[in-house]
Amino acid sequence: MQAKEKALQKDVFENLPIPSALRKMILPAVISQLIVLIYNMADTFFVGQTNNPYMVASTSLILPVFNITLCLAGLAGIGGGSLVSRLLGQNQQQEARRVSAFSLYLGLAISALFAGGMAAFMEPILKLLGAGENTYAYARQYALCVIVAGGIPTVLSNVLANLIRSIGRSKEASTGIILGGLLNIALDPLFMFVLLPDGYEVLGAGLATCLSNCIALTFFLVVLARMGRGAAITISPRVGLPQKRNVIAVFGVGIPSAITTLLFDLDYVVIDKLMVSYHDLALAAVGIVLKIERFPLNVGVGICQGMMPLVGYNYSAGNRDRMNQAIRLSRWLGLVVAGVSIVLYELFALQFAQLFISDPQTVELASQFLRIRVLATPLMFLSFFTVYLFQALGKGRIALFLGVTRWLVLNIPMLFLLNALVGMFGLVWAQAAADSLTVLLSFYIYWKYRPVPRQPSRLEENAPEHNPQ
Repeated sequence: MQAKEKALQKDVFENLPIPSALRKMILPAVISQLIVLIYNMADTFFVGQTNNPYMVASTSLILPVFNITLCLAGLAGIGGGSLVSRLLGQNQQQEARRVSAFSLYLGLAISALFAGGMAAFMEPILKLLGAGENTYAYARQYALCVIVAGGIPTVLSNVLANLIRSIGRSKEASTGIILGGLLNIALDPLFMFVLLPDGYEVLGAGLATCLSNCIALTFFLVVLARMGRGAAITISPRVGLPQKRNVIAVFGVGIPSAITTLLFDLDYVVIDKLMVSYHDLALAAVGIVLKIERFPLNVGVGICQGMMPLVGYNYSAGNRDRMNQAIRLSRWLGLVVAGVSIVLYELFALQFAQLFISDPQTVELASQFLRIRVLATPLMFLSFFTVYLFQALGKGRIALFLGVTRWLVLNIPMLFLLNALVGMFGLVWAQAAADSLTVLLSFYIYWKYRPVPRQPSRLEENAPEHNPQ
């Protein structure tokens, strides 16, 4: 089984032409990202069918806390997965196994602590988030399901998806995420409107989310079991701890990934808070636009996720040509997607807005916002593409610098500046203005710290196979 796994890894990372390897890695990742986007909207959509504003508000209140669980998954999953790919490129299979086990148990520990903290301090946390007399009970039901009971399976399923993708098995990694998303979409109406009585729709949505993530986690565990004991990904604690420098490397990439994700969510919160000062139609319109623009952005994220293992492996293996080809092709693919999205959104902005609301004034305003915001799509892709690239190379400090600079130094201050100078439409133009500067900074940083693949030592090239523990 170990020989079979190593052959599969070499096929993707070393033998297949880069266009074929990227297609094998990127296509499943893109599909899973689109399913995740739809599934993230599912609870809000189905709860909205109740026409109960307090139920809708309660699920929205928990969204920032739920996003923190995804950040925790990124800390362990992206930090560990990035390192596993690089270790495999150095022919360090056994150390990759240790890192995978460490990342998995790291995800378990931090998600358990977070879920326990939420359970212990539920009331003050919900009140801090804005839960009032009419929303507290619903918010508590939802939080108990998706954070307290569902936090661990949510984090672990995402960690395992990143680890499994890191060894070239993008199809299996994405299948688990897609399975969880489709199940959540199917189980929401079943629990909300069939199995539970009226008044418990929020509880039903929470139970559906929790159960779907548990099933996704079970799927990933089955995948690991079928891969066999010799696979580079393992849950066995008997493999031991990784070397100290590799433990640091997991956090060195994982923490910047988590922080960058948090800052991305903070940017959306700031947009909403500033838009509140204008009329309700403007707030509704920008909310619609922020959802619509996620489709090309999530495709871009899928491209980056599929690219990372290929780049990291060949960087560590010293294969400059293959690494650079993967970078160039992925970058152009993302720019093509962004270009197509600009054309479609400029031509059919009204129709896209009408998918979310029928009010003509809101539709007109949303279409105006969308035609402006979509111009930033290629800039946004290039910005986070560079961050993902440096994460793949294990250069967490550079990735953190780019992420923090983008959000805290450029994007969020630009929102306040253009809001003060231009008003409502200044908030819409802020993304393009800020990311124009971000792209210039990213190009400079990439040129200055452009990846030069390490040359493997003779010891690594001739390293004997290690027997799995």
